[in-house]
Amino acid sequence: MALDKMRNIGIMAHIDAGKTTTTERILYYTGKIHKIGEIDDGQATMDWMAQEQERGITICSAATTTDWKGYQINIIDTPGHVDFTAEVERSLRVLDGAVAVICAVDGVQPQTETVWKQADEFNVPRLGFMNKMDRIGADFFGSMDDVHEKFGVDCLALQIPIGQGPDFEGVIDLLKMKELRFEGDEGENVVESEIDASRLDMANEWHEKLVEMVAGADDSLMEIYLEGGEITKEQLVAALRKGTINRTLLPFLCGSSRHNQGVQPLMDAIISYLPCPTDIPAAEGVQIKKNEESKIEVPCDPDAKMPVGLVFKIQYDREAGILAFVRMYSGKISAGTQIYNVAKKKRERVNRILRVNANRMEQMDSVSAGDIAVFVGLKLAQTGDTVGSEGFPVLLESVKFPEPVISIAIEPE
Repeated sequence: MALDKMRNIGIMAHIDAGKTTTTERILYYTGKIHKIGEIDDGQATMDWMAQEQERGITICSAATTTDWKGYQINIIDTPGHVDFTAEVERSLRVLDGAVAVICAVDGVQPQTETVWKQADEFNVPRLGFMNKMDRIGADFFGSMDDVHEKFGVDCLALQIPIGQGPDFEGVIDLLKMKELRFEGDEGENVVESEIDASRLDMANEWHEKLVEMVAGADDSLMEIYLEGGEITKEQLVAALRKGTINRTLLPFLCGSSRHNQGVQPLMDAIISYLPCPTDIPAAEGVQIKKNEESKIEVPCDPDAKMPVGLVFKIQYDREAGILAFVRMYSGKISAGTQIYNVAKKKRERVNRILRVNANRMEQMDSVSAGDIAVFVGLKLAQTGDTVGSEGFPVLLESVKFPEPVISIAIEPE
């Protein structure tokens, strides 16, 4: 898969804003699952642990890969509970972009602020998705202002809702200037129609705001705008992508994941505006030579001779044993080969490489820069370890964990 066709994204939010529900819909529309599982019934694909199904919350960051319109999207569904902040931290460390899911009724909630600060720390570009537009009290514009006030970011509506609360029936796409409705049993058919005359003034007003904000963030478009010229949709999309990746703009979409509304345009926005692995600055590491250390950049290059990857999560599987989730930053690692754990200064063998689809695994021959996969067979690897080759011993910045809220010692009987 070409690097420009790859997206590594996380879905972050306060607990119960609808992260897992949104991920579940993405997997359904991209054909990875054939039936939508609801969190409330304990059937969600991404919440596969018994503890998660019992409580209806996400505990582990689950990783999954899916395809949409020829693009490969690696998704990490992060927990929203403050107790599992470390899980969010280790996920954001290896992500290129994120979708911030915000509840249209409650706006910015305490844990939204926590994950936002973490994403700022790692300079992660974001898209906003205003979920639960069909709930009583939903307020798209009010919640967007809330994000602007609390985080000081320029929020940009790519869509506005058709009705709010129980009257919510679809969205107006401000780039296409069309109304979108989601029909069929599972909202799988996106139906476009002309904007109704009663909503046209509002749509034009918000379209004008969109053009003004995008032009304001891009010098070449600003000239066209000030001279009263016509800015094309393609120019807007290119400038929007640039602004999102530079984190000067935060595009917002809206919908109701639970009722299958607005998810497909969100997936289009992920591939249109969030960065591919080469759009973001190269990873920084420390090269270890004899007794000296020097800072070094690790560009994302699948053809690099020396592989460099970061173990960002360790999970135990009853059948396969230790599963090491690895984000590759450079080069390529094949199954059945030896790799060097730079942190432990030990060699290990990668028996198998797996692609994870939530709780199902597919075998892979190799994994290259920019991708995420699971290594089976590593005995010594721990979260934060760098794996690669002895000829190029580079230590990537490890995953830092926040101070624990409380500490408990557990003793078996």
